[in-house]
Amino acid sequence: MIETSTQLVEYAAALREGTGPVAVDAERASGYRYGQKAYLVQLRRNGSGTGLVDPVPLPDVSVIQDAIGDAEWVLHAANQDLPCLAEIGLVPRRIFDTELAARLAGLPRVGLGAVVESLLGYSLQKGHSAADWSTRPLPEEWLVYAALDVEVLVDLRDALAAVLEEQGKTEWARQEFEAILAAGPPAPKADPWRRTSGMHGLKSRRQLGMLRAIWEARDELARKRDIAPGRVLPDSAMVSAVQADPKNEGALLELPVFRGRANRRLVAHWFNALARGKALPENQLPLHSKPGDGPPQPNRWADRDPAAATRLQVARTGLAELKEKHGGIPVENILSPDLVRRLMWAPPEPRDRAAIEAALRAGGAREWQVELTADLLTDAANRA
Repeated sequence: MIETSTQLVEYAAALREGTGPVAVDAERASGYRYGQKAYLVQLRRNGSGTGLVDPVPLPDVSVIQDAIGDAEWVLHAANQDLPCLAEIGLVPRRIFDTELAARLAGLPRVGLGAVVESLLGYSLQKGHSAADWSTRPLPEEWLVYAALDVEVLVDLRDALAAVLEEQGKTEWARQEFEAILAAGPPAPKADPWRRTSGMHGLKSRRQLGMLRAIWEARDELARKRDIAPGRVLPDSAMVSAVQADPKNEGALLELPVFRGRANRRLVAHWFNALARGKALPENQLPLHSKPGDGPPQPNRWADRDPAAATRLQVARTGLAELKEKHGGIPVENILSPDLVRRLMWAPPEPRDRAAIEAALRAGGAREWQVELTADLLTDAANRA
């Protein structure tokens, strides 16, 4: 464990003297704390050993960044960890994502334990991935689990690189890894309240307004208390409250969850939020779907635009054939399903390969994806 500035400087010196790629992982407290902050960072490099950095007492770990320099980082599911690592000053210049590499290689299971077992023959000790990593002190068995996540990550990288080279996909992987770095931190999601579980049961815009209001009230409270929103009030309780449309605080207290001690004290907070949402003028109520969401759900295409439905079916069939041809790589890694839907709903004009290629690049497709899919999508775009 690295918990003091002296230990941090000493480990940074060890990293600087090490050789080869640096294995990196992070543990968060999802489900317990608000946000996706890193509560432990694991690093390992040949010749440097494994360091478990505690960013709670060490919020500035830029000395580690300087020590790593231009060395390649090896991460598993990089998109999950890069945002929280960037918050403490750790930003890679080159990466190798072992989960993404496993997908490109067509492996049937891409979790870290499964890929390690498949390619290296080791079984990783698991069991604490969903733990509250904000706990201090961290139990010894948790630290062992955390260290194991980077123990063989560089060996796994080498094994996957060999598989990709054999399959002729090394350049595909290089482009994918560069795209992850170029994308930077994800933009804040528009209308995050729309991700509430179970909200499909709300039918009116008035109900959506009430849900948004109580979601915002919950989010504000969760942020202030540094508690995961679902622990403040479950999604199911918010949806139930909106559906019940209580006339007063007493009626709200009759609902499950709201009867508990914590929410009895907060009943005015929740009821007032519901009332604010219910009182909104019609022109301020949220729409049933976000503006600019793109095409409708594919199951509606046959009724709204049969020609588009035909185009989409042809495109999906072609992509499924590419999956089999290239070793079982998931279709969503061959090309973003959202981009496919957008192209087939409103194909560019003229519907030739050059226009399709331009639309693919504009939609964020990498060059290997453009080369692989442009012909089949051009064919699909001209089917109706």
